[in-house]
Parts: sequence; C-alpha cells; structure tokens
Amino acid sequence: MKRTWTIIGVADVARSFRWYRALFGQQQGKPAHDYFGQLLDDDGAVLLCLHRWGSHDHPTLRSAKRAEPGNGLVLFFRVDDFDRTLRDARKLVDQLADEPHLNPATGTREFALRDPDGYYVMVNSLT
Repeated sequence: MKRTWTIIGVADVARSFRWYRALFGQQQGKPAHDYFGQLLDDDGAVLLCLHRWGSHDHPTLRSAKRAEPGNGLVLFFRVDDFDRTLRDARKLVDQLADEPHLNPATGTREFALRDPDGYYVMVNSLT
C-alpha cells in the first residue's frame, strides 16, 4: 500500500494541530516541533502534516504571501462518525462553508468548513 502525506503551510503549527485534533475528536497532544507536526489516525497512519510557513527552504512553503493559502487545494477527509464530527466542526467555526448535504456522486453525506489558515476542508461520511 502507498500513502500520501499531505503537507500544508500554516501560520501556527500548535494552533492548527489543536484545531484538527478537535475536529476529528482525537485526544489532545502536541506537535513534535513548533515548525512541524503530524496528525495521526489511531492506527498510526498520517492524516495531515502541518509545516510553519518559511521554516525551511521548501519552495512551496516559503511564504503564505506568495499565493493565497488553500488556492487549488481541497483537504478531503472521510470520517467514520459523521454526526460527531459535524457537531465538533460547528464548535470550531461560526459558519460552515457548505452545510451538510448528500453528495450525488458518492451517495454519502458531506459538509465543508475553513480551517484557521483558510484551507477548504471537506468532511465526508464513510457510508
């Protein structure tokens, strides 16, 4: 099996780490560094990597000012507890970017919200 480790540039790794942990109902923890953190699933699989803008010389992570954060990117997550994730999402933002609805292409429920750095986060049920 092959897996993708999606890495996004963020202003504050610890803040984004807490936000995503709260969204996915994971126990509290801390990122490994102030410039980099990995959100892991219960089985240890990497869900998302958070990298502070400008911390290293990665060409696409030098500065949020070079491109609008999230432009051309949808963070798409499938969750096994859609209703709990939706409740937690409503606690994290004032308004969802897209209210819950049935996706006609997948036949599953989904909603969307923006994370603290402006990334568009789509949450979809597994069933």
